[in-house]
Parts: sequence; structure tokens; C-alpha cells
Amino acid sequence: MTEQSSHLPNETTEAETPQPPRGDLDGGAAVLNVASDEALQPTSQDKDLMASQSNGDLPKAVVDVTVEPPSEQLHQMDKEDFSVFTVPQIRAIILTGSFAAWFSPMSGSIYYPALNEIASDLNVTSSKVNITVTVYLIIQGVAPMMIAGFADKAGRRPAYFICFVIYIIANLGLALQNNYVALLVLRMLQAAGSSGTVALANGLVGDLVVSSDRGKYIAFASLGGILGPTLSPIIGGLISQYLDWHWIFWFLLILSCAFCIPFALFLPETCRKIVGDGSVPPPWTSDNLTDRVRFKNREKKGIPVDEKKKAELRKNYRITIPNPIATLVVLSDFESALIMFATGLGVACFYAISTGASVAFRSVYGFNELQISLIFVPIGAGSIVSAFTTGKMVDWNYRRHAKRLNFPVKRNRQTDLSNFPVEMARLQIGVPLLLMGATAVVGYGWMMDHHVSLAGPVIILFILGYTLIAGFQCLNVLMVDIYPGQPATATAANNVTRCLLGAAASAAIGPLANAVGNGWAYTILAGFFYLASIGPLMSMKYGMQWRKAKKEKLELKRLAKEAKVKALENKAEEAKGDTRASRSPEALETVAVPLKEER
Repeated sequence: MTEQSSHLPNETTEAETPQPPRGDLDGGAAVLNVASDEALQPTSQDKDLMASQSNGDLPKAVVDVTVEPPSEQLHQMDKEDFSVFTVPQIRAIILTGSFAAWFSPMSGSIYYPALNEIASDLNVTSSKVNITVTVYLIIQGVAPMMIAGFADKAGRRPAYFICFVIYIIANLGLALQNNYVALLVLRMLQAAGSSGTVALANGLVGDLVVSSDRGKYIAFASLGGILGPTLSPIIGGLISQYLDWHWIFWFLLILSCAFCIPFALFLPETCRKIVGDGSVPPPWTSDNLTDRVRFKNREKKGIPVDEKKKAELRKNYRITIPNPIATLVVLSDFESALIMFATGLGVACFYAISTGASVAFRSVYGFNELQISLIFVPIGAGSIVSAFTTGKMVDWNYRRHAKRLNFPVKRNRQTDLSNFPVEMARLQIGVPLLLMGATAVVGYGWMMDHHVSLAGPVIILFILGYTLIAGFQCLNVLMVDIYPGQPATATAANNVTRCLLGAAASAAIGPLANAVGNGWAYTILAGFFYLASIGPLMSMKYGMQWRKAKKEKLELKRLAKEAKVKALENKAEEAKGDTRASRSPEALETVAVPLKEER
């Protein structure tokens, strides 16, 4: 991935005299002050005034008008592109991350067609084998909580390394085992390794793409998650039909090893807290051939590394023990919880259909394992169509609102979203799609109850694939918008609710369908989904003011911390300057220790 010198043209959509949005701690400002001057674009009159200021003859009256109190001053933004990577490079990086993310849903759904065969070979009931599906989903939701915060501090590459080492070891064990307990434990380990890659794929999008262009790139990032439930049941069906089911895990082991070698050699580090806009070399833990070649080429072109920026970024670099604290903070946020609960119930419906399909299509239509696997093709087809259409709709709606509000938009430039209704821009597309998906869930249940022609379920599964995946994409983009500096953490929090509710639905759908029938079982699930849609509707109405209130709270905390540090610094200076005998080294230490802890 050799860097090109050309970048995207600066396309603008802005007011004649826009008021620049104020800096935001968490509401959408570009991370690490790498955003450009798009929100501060001067008019010709402004340029004349700045020229006068540089000559020292700016009228005092103008100074009095333009200077704001310290608490109201704008955050200064560097006049740089959001990312130094070119569009083809960004696409290649995100597609690579998407393929890495494919291993998580693929490892879950490749298993479905072989459930009956595994139960027979291990001499256990189908309910016990279904527990391995449920446990996989639970770990798939919880494990990214540990890795996401680590990736936002230590970098994407070390996080990927941890994920794939665990995943490869788990696949080797699964391919060799012949015991139900070993199957259960190793499936948990497999889920722990693979699931972090989903959060990291969306982290790459947040690292490289600005809010106004994020919709279409989320489509690239989503391809792995879409193709996983689509292609992997077919692969699993073929393997279980013609080979032993153990070969499912041998296949995953071979594929993951073959992918990891070029992935480890060539994927560049993108975490903005470590490499900024990509113009700073990564630390040794994220070293790779692509970055080495890139920076040699930049050096040949006479583009030096900004040592001041590098030193500043290295202050953020920390290798820590993975922990879930950052993700729990996102989960505790009210607006995020509303969005994630709706996403989770939508995924619950999706997993309920996927898990119940094996029994439903076998009993209603007499399908074998291979035929059951093919029933996932309509879902995948709808999902792929949604991936390449939803992003364009989301970006179009964003620009429509920007034009209506005279909000500045530039390619490869990030803008502060504090005063922009990003929730409305995303959810005006997402909410109708989610409601259509809930309606399709009801239709699927009653079709299976009434044993209609196979064409009916095939069509409704295509609609489900389109609407549910399109709705998830909109909500995923919104979560990254709300947490611009923590895209991996935001996605991990989203995964917690998605996978836990999906696990609950997978475990409940069989007994529920046996008790009340498929029609009422899926109607009950869809009813919960309808109710959960109230959350995104509330976010559309109140989201911007919630973000502003959160920003003000964080600003007050920051100012309080700065004041405390300043007071301790003053106290330390007084202690150093005091040469009286009564002041001992121990007294100086009592000031230095708390100062170091505060910093």
C-alpha cells in the first residue's frame, strides 16, 4: 500500500457565512486535533481582517467582537486532511478488516447445518448442542468488551494479533476433540478469539473516514458480517454432507492461518491515538512492511515526520491489560443504551430465524443439511443489496440536512457535530427499515405455521435480510458518530446487547415455537422489537441536546481536573522554593506523589 501524493478534491457544501461549530470532547470532533479548517473556512472579508491582524492594525472594536471568553473559545484545528491514506488505500484497509471480521459470524453459522449430525455423533440431545450455539453468542458479545478498549490505546494490530492467536488455537482443539464438554469449552474460546475482529473492523472505519462519508464505508466494513451468515452455512452444509463434521474446524484452521500471514505483514496501523492521521510512524508493537515502505516513500518525497506530533501521540500509547471499563462506560450512557437495545432485539429476531431454520425447514419441507444451508442464500442476497444501497442513502440524508442547516461538509475533513442533528440524519433512514424488518418477522412466522409454498419464505427471508441489515448499518454508523474517538469501543458495546439478546432468542425460540407455534413465537419477538424502536425515535428528537449535556458535564470535569493539577503544581513549586530547614524531603514527596497521580 504505497501512498500516493494525490488526495480527494475539497468538495464543499456550506453556508455563505457559516458559524463554526465549537469544539467537542465527545460529540463528534476529530480525534487528536487532526481535523481540518472546514468549519472555520474564512470568507473574503475574514481574509482581509486576518491580513490586517497580521500587520498589527486590526481595529480594537473587531478584536472585542471576535474574542470570546476562555470557556467559549473554539478548539483550534490543524489544517490537515483527516487521513493521509488515499481512497483506494482506505478501501483496501477496510475490506481487509471486513474479511478478518468474517471469521466471527462465519464460525457461528457454519455450525448450523451440522447440529443434528453432531448431536448424533456425540450421543447428546439437540438441546444440548443448541447450548453450544447460545454460549458462543454470549461470549461473542462479552469478549469484545475486553479487546476494544485495549485496541483504542495500544493500537489495532496488537489487538488483532491477540484475537487470531486465540482463534487458531481454539480451531485446532475443536478439530481434534470428540467430547461434548470439550466442544462446549473450545467453542467459547473460539468465540472469544474471533469476536473482537468485528469491533476492530468498525474501528478502522472510524480511524480513516469522516462522518459525512461514513455510510458507504460501513458497507465495506459490513461485508464480512453479511457474508458470514450467508456463505458459511453453505460451506458447513457441504462439509457435513460429504465429509466428517470435524472438517468444519479443520477448514477454519487452514483458512485463518492462510489469512493471518499476509494480514500480519501488510496491514498498517490506523489507530488515531497512536498514528494520528497516518503521518506518524507506529511504535514497534504495530510495526509492519506497509508502514515501512510508506514512510520511506514519504521521506523520498521530502515529507518529514512531525516529531512534535509524534512525541504528543506517544503520550497516549499504552499497553495495558485488556479490561471492559471503557465499554461499560458506553453501555451506561442513556442514548447509547436506547440505540443498542433496539439493535439487540433486531439481531435477536435474526438469530431466532437462523437457529430455528434447521428444525423448521426439516419438519415443514423435509430438507436435508445441504438444502437447509441454501435457505440462507435469500437472507444473504438481501443483506448484500442493503450493504451497497444503505450507505448511499445514509450519506445522502446527512448531506441533505447539512445543506438545509448551512452546515459545512468537505471530503476528507472532519467537522464538529455538536450542533448537527446526526441522530435524525441517520435514523430517518434506519427506523423505517427496522419497522419493516419487524413486520417481515411476523410474516415469516405465520408462513411457516401455514405451510405455504416455498416461494413465500424465500421472498420474506430476502426482505428480512435487506431491512434488518440495513437498519443495523444505520445504527452502527450512528454509534461511531457519537463516539468518534472510540469506534472500536462503541462497536464492542453494541455487540454486547446484540449477542446477549441474540443468545437469549436462540435459546428460547425452540421451546417457544413448540409451545405456541411459529406464528405466535415470532410475533412475540417482533412485538418486543416494535417496542424497542421507541428508543431510536427518542434519540431522533432529543439526541443532540443529550450530547450537548454530556459535553458540558465532561468539560466541567476536565476544568476541575486542570484546576486541581494547577493547584498541586503551585504547591510543588512553593515546596521546591522553600529552603527553610523545617521543610524536609518527605514534605516535598507528599506534594509530588498526588501531582503525579492526577496527571
